[in-house]
Amino acid sequence: MNTDVRARSRKLPAHWAPVVMPFILSVLMTLVVSLVSTLRSLGPVPEFVHVWPTAWALSWVVAFPTLLLVLPLVRRIVGLLVAAPGR
Repeated sequence: MNTDVRARSRKLPAHWAPVVMPFILSVLMTLVVSLVSTLRSLGPVPEFVHVWPTAWALSWVVAFPTLLLVLPLVRRIVGLLVAAPGR
């Protein structure tokens, strides 16, 4: 079997994109923000490695559903502010 065909068959169908994009965005953004915030609060102490994962998980639980709700609004706002690409 061709590697291209195998790679494509492992991908999610296109209709999952509106969920996968905010999922990945929320994971990455909350990871960075909680890291910075926790490090700023505690400093580089040994407890950091125990506190940060909990802080990240809590922030992700809030961020993911929030992104699912606000992304349609954000897309509309961006559409009002940014010209559509030329054809």
